[in-house]
Amino acid sequence: MVTLLPMGERAVLAEVADLADVLTLHAALAVDPPAGIDDLVPAARTVLVAFDPARISSDAVRSWIRAAARQTPDATTPGPLVEMPIRYDGADLDETAELLGIPVADLIARHSTPEWTVAFTGFAPGFGYLVSEDWSFDVPRLAQPRTRVPAGAVGLAGAFSGAYPRETPGGWRLIGTTDAVLFDPDAARPVLLPPRARVRFVPERARIAAASTQVPEPVEGTGTPSMVAEASTTSASSVAPSRPRAALRVLAAGGFTTVQDLGRAGRAALGVARSGALDRSALRIANRLVGNVEDAAGLEIALGGFRARAEVDTWVCVTGALTELHVGGRARDLYVPVRVPAGADLSIAPPRAGLRSYLALRGGVVAPAALGSRSRDVLAGLGPAPVRAGDVLDAGVPASGIPVLDVFPWSVPSALIEVEVAAGPRADWFAPEALSMLIDTEWEVSTHADRVGVRLDGPGLPRLRSDELPSEGMRPGAIQVPPHGRPVVLLADGPVTGGYPVIAVVTDATLDAWGQARAGDRVRFRRV
Repeated sequence: MVTLLPMGERAVLAEVADLADVLTLHAALAVDPPAGIDDLVPAARTVLVAFDPARISSDAVRSWIRAAARQTPDATTPGPLVEMPIRYDGADLDETAELLGIPVADLIARHSTPEWTVAFTGFAPGFGYLVSEDWSFDVPRLAQPRTRVPAGAVGLAGAFSGAYPRETPGGWRLIGTTDAVLFDPDAARPVLLPPRARVRFVPERARIAAASTQVPEPVEGTGTPSMVAEASTTSASSVAPSRPRAALRVLAAGGFTTVQDLGRAGRAALGVARSGALDRSALRIANRLVGNVEDAAGLEIALGGFRARAEVDTWVCVTGALTELHVGGRARDLYVPVRVPAGADLSIAPPRAGLRSYLALRGGVVAPAALGSRSRDVLAGLGPAPVRAGDVLDAGVPASGIPVLDVFPWSVPSALIEVEVAAGPRADWFAPEALSMLIDTEWEVSTHADRVGVRLDGPGLPRLRSDELPSEGMRPGAIQVPPHGRPVVLLADGPVTGGYPVIAVVTDATLDAWGQARAGDRVRFRRV
């Protein structure tokens, strides 16, 4: 039986009884998804189905999910088998064996003998949550998570095993280390362990030559293939234009400046967030006004304070926050193409309204791409490094001429942000008055706001349930409510799975407003 829950106007959360049913449902959905399905994100008890309402209706998506749920397990095929080398040298190996009441040798045997399956990914790109019918233990997490877990560490938590693709904090009990490359954004298949892949841990002393070179085949029908272990090909979208040129030399990077395009959609099942410009409309307009395609990479400049010098004659456009733009010491208009002569300085002052300015170079910013996008994901560490003083920004080849116009209409970002919200999947976890409180309260943007999410200050939303929610798929715009009761709105770099209930979801049409939200601004929600 499957229960369908709304996750805003662009996704449906399909809830089933347990993790085994998740694996079955995800496999059935992945066989032949219809046009308009953007992502399938399995989690502990749910599969998040993201879709484009311009290409497929919500009713059609729901009918397709119900039909897939009626399929029998025999209708699905297993994922590829990955043999993962491991050294059982983890810092918690002895303590974990003692905690489970078994000898260390027995723990190693019980971990390396069974075949594991990637139930879902999350936490970090390429981090797979592995389960096995032959693993009967429930391993408690560390009471105090480590601030640093090295890449390649293999750990246990609850009924799961997993390996850390990169250095991150973490509270899993570490029992071993693998040298396998779990995530490589430059590879043809970036993730070694996609959902439904089968995994067998091979102790290093037992490895044979064939095991060390085994290449998993892609999982058919998921749109998220596994990684070829030794490949390092570059996608066509990451190839720099044939004639890039040095355009701007950065003199001061300002508050926080990153390269952003429109992001890397359709990768959530691999643990990769959408990322991209928070104020997508501002970047699109800036690009159009200098003759670029809308998704060309530009600069996202938080808090202003940016200065650069033109290496050659360069056309730019600055949009987004209300700020002062100077070129060669003279004030210039926002939302219009501006020529910066070679040797002239360009400066963007701290904003008077809004938070983020977008600077488009004619030809777009040429920078290394990761998974088809030049966006910097601050949570995952993907994409070009944040811009620093001394960096030289290259521009590519423009798509068209600069449009001829006298003025482009635009509005000043307001200190009162009004956004629309659609239904969330876990409204029933809250008291009946909680949704009314969310709508009726004038919230304040707290100082805890960045590209990952924005916490709002105001009254705590009362909950009916205090138990822990099993991890489930998340979306930009999801309004999570942690135990303290104050809403947190997830943004473009937010995690693709999470364990706090979502009471509502910001509509895609009003999501860009959060890109200009600054501490102290007020927020009102409107129900749609």
